Amino acid sequence: MAGQSRKWMILVATIWIQAFTGTNFDFSAYSSELKSVLRISQVQLNYLAVASDLGKVFGWSSGLALMYFPIWTVLFAAAFMGFVGYGVPVADVEHTRIRQCGVQWLVITNFISLPYIVVFLCCLLAGLSICWFNTVCFVLCISNFPANRSLALSLTVSFNGVSAALYTLAYNAINPTSPELYLLLNALIPLVISFTAIIPILRQPPFEPLPPDGVRRDSLMFLILNILAALNGVYLLLFESNSSALTSARLLFGGAILLLILPLCIPGLVIARNWYLRTIHTSFRLEGSGFILVDPDELELHKGMLAHEANRESYQLLTDDVVPNPVKTIAVEEGDADESSCCKKLITRGQLELLGIEHSLWQLLSRADFWFYYVAYFCGGTIGLVYSNNLGQIAQSLGQSSNTTTLVTLYSSFSFFGRLLSATPDYIRAKVYFARTGWLAIALLPTPIALFLLASSGTASALQVGTALMGLSSGFIFAAAVSITSELFGPNSVGVNHNILITNIPIGSLIYGFLAALVYDSHGTTGIKSMTDSVVCMGRGCYHMTFVWWGCLSVLGLGSSLVLFIRTRKAYQRFEQARISSNIDS
Repeated sequence: MAGQSRKWMILVATIWIQAFTGTNFDFSAYSSELKSVLRISQVQLNYLAVASDLGKVFGWSSGLALMYFPIWTVLFAAAFMGFVGYGVPVADVEHTRIRQCGVQWLVITNFISLPYIVVFLCCLLAGLSICWFNTVCFVLCISNFPANRSLALSLTVSFNGVSAALYTLAYNAINPTSPELYLLLNALIPLVISFTAIIPILRQPPFEPLPPDGVRRDSLMFLILNILAALNGVYLLLFESNSSALTSARLLFGGAILLLILPLCIPGLVIARNWYLRTIHTSFRLEGSGFILVDPDELELHKGMLAHEANRESYQLLTDDVVPNPVKTIAVEEGDADESSCCKKLITRGQLELLGIEHSLWQLLSRADFWFYYVAYFCGGTIGLVYSNNLGQIAQSLGQSSNTTTLVTLYSSFSFFGRLLSATPDYIRAKVYFARTGWLAIALLPTPIALFLLASSGTASALQVGTALMGLSSGFIFAAAVSITSELFGPNSVGVNHNILITNIPIGSLIYGFLAALVYDSHGTTGIKSMTDSVVCMGRGCYHMTFVWWGCLSVLGLGSSLVLFIRTRKAYQRFEQARISSNIDS
């Protein structure tokens, strides 16, 4: 009983860590000020955004650290990397006291002057700290919720998307006239949260296998947590715009913190589980989770059934005469017989037959499915991330500088909802089953719609709608990526393989950001010059061609995701039929 309660405490601690460590999402809130102080061009500012994303290239180092050090050590290493990247204690001799001043904060307030390369390295270190925080959270979720790890991961990762909205509320509650305050909060809050979360992490319970009813009971708890998370997102979305007054901002920030504390009631619900089993769970049954990480027992059964079918010289799915199928399967019809050989090769060559097969590095890189997946991510979620990095300059160019924090919160909130929606397949799989790669294709659809909308209109409403769609799409992709990687290329290799996949983020950040910066600076002659000689472009032309190019590339990503779906849907169908047959036999 105590062990079950402690694992939920760990989940709450993981939620807190994720909610306050997505510090890269508020870059656009202070980027214009940073650009002005450093007297740099838009291209150089883009390199600072790239530096933060470049930390993901070294994300493998967190896994290596976990092999030799306890998890709490890695957690505090991440916290101190972020503290150094955003802030270090500096003695203020004039006031004879110690001030907590961020490295970037010291630069942006003109307290000190640092070379551009040093600021670049600080951004790199801050970005790396986020990867280390994420790795700690992934390990905690997987080790404490092996049967429902999909729901645990999708829930906790979703809170990473709301970080910018929480920091905006904190900023408005303290000093809404100081953009550099974001950097100071980025330095201090993750460190404070790490100290808060260390107690449940140190008291981590030993692994206890759950019976089937225990798995379903945990699924119900996750449903309650998802409802609380949705309330949190709605709260931030509706009330952030009303936080202009200092008193109301403080009250709203207190309300957001209260909503983050509410999940602490879950350990109490675990203790009262018998009441829940008698009243709610008997009338509302949830199937076990299977979205992000493939259950090893189900995979073994799946492979055995396929071997049996192979002996009969066929990989045909079970028919309705043999096994009644209560699941509705959505699939694309087979191509016509006269389909061109080129298209047939594209769809069938090297096609996956089984889910969950472990892939080594060489096998991963030599598989076509990985590269379709890579392109889909590169031309989808990564564009959304680069868009958020440029949101400050986009708003400024359209004369919406005063609404920058509102737009940051809008992107953050809808990214949060997108991440929450990534758990939807778990809850509807008993009614409608759809391949995970198909959900990826659907999630990519809002991105080209948003970008072409932004290219065609420069109004405030178009900017808000486009920002919301970009956040929704990229949030879903970020949360679902771990699931798809583990299912297609093996759950045991997901740490290495997923880090290889997300190398597209710094590459895309560099290419897309550089493209946007070139277009921006090229229109600077039609804009104005700031007092620091930094080019400030005004008008729709500053980002019009950027939106067009990004939109065309996102269409390419959508096409790549559709090809990936068609290539992998049979493997998903076989896996689901094996799961259904197992449930019927038991």
